[in-house]
This record gives sequence, structure tokens and C-alpha cells, in this order.
Amino acid sequence: MFLFILLFAGTMAISLLATLRVKSAYAKYSQHPTASGYTGAEAAEQILQAVGVYDVQVVELDELLGDHYDPLNKRLVLSGGNFHSRSTAALGIAAHECGHAIQHKVGYAPLQWRMAAVGLTSFASQAVLWLPLVGMFTGILSGRTGLMIMAIAWGVIMLFNLITLPVEYDASHRAKEVLGAMGFIREGEESIAVNKVLDAAAWTYVAAFVTSLAYFLWHLLPLLLNSRRSE
Repeated sequence: MFLFILLFAGTMAISLLATLRVKSAYAKYSQHPTASGYTGAEAAEQILQAVGVYDVQVVELDELLGDHYDPLNKRLVLSGGNFHSRSTAALGIAAHECGHAIQHKVGYAPLQWRMAAVGLTSFASQAVLWLPLVGMFTGILSGRTGLMIMAIAWGVIMLFNLITLPVEYDASHRAKEVLGAMGFIREGEESIAVNKVLDAAAWTYVAAFVTSLAYFLWHLLPLLLNSRRSE
């Protein structure tokens, strides 16, 4: 029990630190306007047009840092602040989401894998949330069977988070390149600000992967050890 509490506290700390880092970077650089004067929405629309993506709509969502690309509905969703803001943070995030739209257009393999795995990963996420409670009250998931089910579920989540890493890093790389190439940001302070915002955001995905890997190994290792003992 002590080791589980230590694992839980450790993974929570990693996730919290990553979240605080991205919020700190965003708060700082959302106050830094760019010399180009474009809003996040204007930059996104121009980037999409420039790369030949004409079927993606740029829309506003009233949710802090709720920015995302919706491949099913072909929508690039920006939070209200980033939609209207002319800051380095807004342009960096808008361009990052454009990076996902570009990945979708060119058939970037890791994005295709992630899209295909969404349904299974959602099921696995529900499993790791509710199965421990079911097992606690019924006892039907105790022992090897429970460990195996949880290991498989956490393994699915871990693999999904692993696939997410190249997807997010590639989108950020595309964002940094296109912002400079199209003149939305200047070299120096503006490009450094964009880098810091996007690099901080990337750590949230690293934290998610580390957390899922830790829980996967927590459930898998006892199975492997018991298997060796029974041989």
C-alpha cells in the first residue's frame, strides 16, 4: 500500500508540475504582443490557406487552453483568448493546431494511428477508472485476473500516449517553421517566446506518458514475477 501511495503521489506531482509549467509560460507570453499584429484566428486561417487546407473551419471555444484540432468535424478550435489575442502565445498555439491539420492533410502516420486508437483508449480509460472500484466491492477482480485486465488497459493508454508524443512534437515543429516563414513572428524574443510556450505544452504529454507507463509496469511486473516463480 505504501508503494502504491508513493506511485500515486509521484505521478500526480509530475502531472501537476507539467501543468503548472504550461500555465506559467502561457500566462507570461500571452501578455507579449507580436509585431505582426495578427490574432490567433487570423494567423490560423492564413496558415491553412497557405498550405492548401481549405476544408477546416477555425472556430472559437470559451474555454481556457481548450485549443485543439478536431479531425472528425474538420474544425480548428481556439479558446477565446487565443482566438482574439495578438500575443506570441496565441500565435504559437494557433500554429500548433494548424500543424495537426497539416498532419491530417498529408496523412501523417502517427496521427492516423492515434485517431484509430481513440475509441479503444476511451474504453481503457473507463476501465482503469471503474474496475478498481468494482473489484474493491465485489472481489471478482482480485489476484491475477484483475492485474492482467488492469495491465492491458494501462498498456493501451500507455501506447496511445506514446504515439501522441511524435504527433505533438511534429505539430510544434511545423508551427515554429511556418510562423517564421510567413512572417508572423520575428527572430529573437518572439521566436523564443513561442518556443517556450510550445515546449512547456509538450511536457504535459511527456507527463501523461510517464504516468501511464508507471501504472502499466505496476500491474505488469507482479504478473511476470509470479510467472517466474511458478516455473
